[in-house]
Amino acid sequence: MLILSVGKLSTPFYREGFEEYRRRLSRYLRVEQVSVPEERPRGRPEGAEIVRILREEGLRLARHIRPGHYLVALDSGGEMYSSEAFAKWLEGRLMAGAEIAFVIGGAWGLDRDLLARADLRLSLSRLTFPHEMVPLILLEQIYRAFKILRGEPYHR
Repeated sequence: MLILSVGKLSTPFYREGFEEYRRRLSRYLRVEQVSVPEERPRGRPEGAEIVRILREEGLRLARHIRPGHYLVALDSGGEMYSSEAFAKWLEGRLMAGAEIAFVIGGAWGLDRDLLARADLRLSLSRLTFPHEMVPLILLEQIYRAFKILRGEPYHR
């Protein structure tokens, strides 16, 4: 499984939390994490400048997406699942032999071409989270999904 994101996890709290859940998940599957650099705005970030930023970040992300990846784009306008429904969805993808790549955009989201290419657009919530928190929340939900599927205590 691949977690692909724009920007590094530079805050120790988020980085340590991410690594903790990656360690926990190692019992079930290998999680690869790749971060690409954020594109810096040239002047005021609005309109065409945001489109340019999204395009540049999208190209950087696309270099890490392999043929055959089942591409899941995290998007605030995407489909929302309960933890139980997400666990069933994940089980279905893994049973089908899918290699899943979760893609997390930068401050302005994801390039429209990358969104159009996605097999699934997934929203973690209608709430807004700090950008660095999203990979941690995603990994925690994947871990929770495995616990649900195995009937192990964790999800209450």
